[in-house]
Amino acid sequence: MIFRLDKRIIFPDPSLAEEDGLLAVGGDLSTDRLLLAYHSGIFPWYNDDTPILWYSPHERFVLFPDQLKISKSMRRVFLSGRFKVTYDQSFAEVIDACSTVYRKGQGGTWITADMKNAYIRLHQEGHAHSVEVWEEEKLVGGLYGVQVGEVFCGESMFSEVNNASKVALISLCNSGKYKLIDCQVYTEHLESMGARMISREEYLAILQNIEV
Repeated sequence: MIFRLDKRIIFPDPSLAEEDGLLAVGGDLSTDRLLLAYHSGIFPWYNDDTPILWYSPHERFVLFPDQLKISKSMRRVFLSGRFKVTYDQSFAEVIDACSTVYRKGQGGTWITADMKNAYIRLHQEGHAHSVEVWEEEKLVGGLYGVQVGEVFCGESMFSEVNNASKVALISLCNSGKYKLIDCQVYTEHLESMGARMISREEYLAILQNIEV
C-alpha cells in the first residue's frame, strides 16, 4: 500500500512498503522530515517528472567498514599520494558533480534542484557530509550522504578520473566514524569492495542500536 503524506511530519511503518520499496508519496524535503525519514530507514528517490517518492527497500545494500576489501592495485593507488582527501570542504560542489555525472542505463538524475537545496541545508545544519578527492587542486571525485549516529547513509558519488570515488569510499571507511555505510543501490564495484545485502529488519535494528 502506498501512503500519501500531508503536512504532518510522520511516516507509515516501513514494513508496509511495496515490493519495490515504495512506501509513500508527497510531503516535502524539510530538514525535520528528512531526518525522520533517515532515522526510520526511509529515503526520497524521485525526479522532476514525479512527486516526491519515499522508499524503504526490503533489502539494503550496505558496507561494514571493517569488512572493506581493497585490491592490491587499489591499495597502491590509495597510498601513492596522488590524491588529496578532504571532508566537508566542498559539499555543494560534490552534490553538483554527482547530479551531472553520466550513469550507464540512466536517462537523467534524481538529484533535482530541490534535492540539492535540501541536502545543502542538511549539511549546513551538520547532518549531511561530503568526502572530496583532489588531484593537483582539482576536484576529481567524491561522495556525500546523511549521518544517522554511526551510520552513513550514502546518497551518491562521482569520479572524473579512475579510482577517485573508490579513494573517497576507502577514506570514509578508514575515518573510524561509522560502523555501517548504507549504499542503498546495488553496484558490482561496491560488491567487489565488500558491500552486501541485509534485510530491512537487520538494517533497522542497527539504526536503533547505534543511533545517538
